[in-house]
Amino acid sequence: MVYILKCRDNSYYTGITNDLEKRIADHENGIGAKYTRGRGPFELMFSEPHEDRSLASKREFFIKKLSRFQKEILIQSSA
Repeated sequence: MVYILKCRDNSYYTGITNDLEKRIADHENGIGAKYTRGRGPFELMFSEPHEDRSLASKREFFIKKLSRFQKEILIQSSA
C-alpha cells in the first residue's frame, strides 16, 4: 500500500507499508521515517493498495516526484 500523510507543518510524506495502522502509529511515536520525526500529528490524505511491494515501491517513487500541486490533485481525485 502507498500512502500520503500530511504533517503538522503542512508538508506531505509519501511511503509504503503492508500495515497502514501500525505504520502511522510508528510515525506518531517517532519511530517511522526520519523525515516524519517531530512533524506529527499526521493526517492520512491518501492510500492506494497494490498487489505487491515492488508495484507499491514503483508507485511511491512516481508520487514522490510529483509537485505539491500534483499531489493535491491526486489526493482530491481519490476522495
